[in-house]
Amino acid sequence: MSEQANPRRWMILISVGIFTLMATLDGSIVNIALPVISQNLHIGMNMAEWIVSIYLVTICIFLLMFGKIADSIGKIKIFKIGSVMFIIGSIVCGLSNNLVMLLLGRVVQAIGASMAMATNNGIITQTFPLRERGYALGYIGSFVSIGAIAGPGIGGIILGHFHWSYIFWINIPIGLVALLLGYFNLPKKEVTNPKKFDTKGFSVYFVTLLLFFSAIFIGQAVGFTNLYIIATFIIAVILFFVFLHVEKTVKNPMIELRIFKNHNFTLGLVAGFFIFVTNFFFNVVSPFYLENALGIAASTSGYILMAFPLVQVVVAPISGKISAKVNPIVLTIIGLIVIEIAQLGYLAFNLQTSIWFILIFIGLNGLGNGLFQAPNNTMIMSSVEPHDLGIAGGLNALSRNLGMIIGVSLSTTVLFLSMSQFYGRSVTTYIKGRPDIFIDGMRVTMTFAVVICLIAIVMSVVRLMKSRRVK
Repeated sequence: MSEQANPRRWMILISVGIFTLMATLDGSIVNIALPVISQNLHIGMNMAEWIVSIYLVTICIFLLMFGKIADSIGKIKIFKIGSVMFIIGSIVCGLSNNLVMLLLGRVVQAIGASMAMATNNGIITQTFPLRERGYALGYIGSFVSIGAIAGPGIGGIILGHFHWSYIFWINIPIGLVALLLGYFNLPKKEVTNPKKFDTKGFSVYFVTLLLFFSAIFIGQAVGFTNLYIIATFIIAVILFFVFLHVEKTVKNPMIELRIFKNHNFTLGLVAGFFIFVTNFFFNVVSPFYLENALGIAASTSGYILMAFPLVQVVVAPISGKISAKVNPIVLTIIGLIVIEIAQLGYLAFNLQTSIWFILIFIGLNGLGNGLFQAPNNTMIMSSVEPHDLGIAGGLNALSRNLGMIIGVSLSTTVLFLSMSQFYGRSVTTYIKGRPDIFIDGMRVTMTFAVVICLIAIVMSVVRLMKSRRVK
């Protein structure tokens, strides 16, 4: 890989970063608007939840496909097409006056988002020389985490002043600016590696994820002990192993399984997955806690939750720059320990907790994520060969989105099951007049987040030990 610096690399970073931010943001920004949307479109909350779910599921399904296609026909070409599709999808969502049209717009948005997510890290890795790569990927990591975590905050601020459709309309002017920056600055030509697409592997992968996510979302409604849900999970697991067999036998697999033999790559992906699961536990409970339990307005809650992304956007690029001078694995472990401290702080939240105490631990979480994400992304993307950058970026984005989906589904399941246990009857939402039941349920939920983050810390320590043995 050439170390000659692209003179337009910083403008490329801005263009790629903006679309990365918007694509990730739209996975979480709608959450806080679901009650308003369900009332406006005259649909139940269980149907409204599909507005979020269909976006995340579609991204997960198509990420690897576009990562592989990007390696074959060009990452920049796929990124540009995805950017246009995302803007078109946002227009459809903004114009929607019924659920079907809104879901269609979300699918178009998600396909565009998956194109951008599958190629962003690859474009940055091939654009920036090694000495600046950690710094640049730190910014991309900031955009990803800000988008994933700042959704409820930004959504609450928009809802406090505008109609819910502006959650989507805001993408259009910002997206057009990013599109123009990309048009004038992204290289017109790039090295490609044309190969036949693995249709068989993708088909099995598609059905596997479809069954797996269906079992998760329907299971939340009917219960995970339902025989049909259990059978669906079992079939999804069997198909996953069928997929692995197909990838081992086809000539040009969608995923080169050899890539997972690289410990820096694999452990980095899994650690990143666990941290996104951890982050989404608080992402789910925080609107209930701030708005329902403490009685804080949605717009004010939005400002409080912005402490996380604001701290991270400052810390992540600095962390990326430092990672070029010190062992990046050590930096990720420090970041994970700070995240763990933040999760322990969340356990102490109650009805008497001051706003300053809340802000301190939300800010600490942003600090920890800023320290962790940049060096982790740098190690993941720098550990693969240039011809694998597309699929590596796709897998990296897939681990994040799977973390978001698992985090949302697992946290809501744990929260409502524990609340049901404390209340003595089935609970599927916040109980008016009983904030104590929610606080008890929140403590159980955040205990899970503490354990999940601890697993990520252990994995990163293992990664450090393995890297020292290699030396």
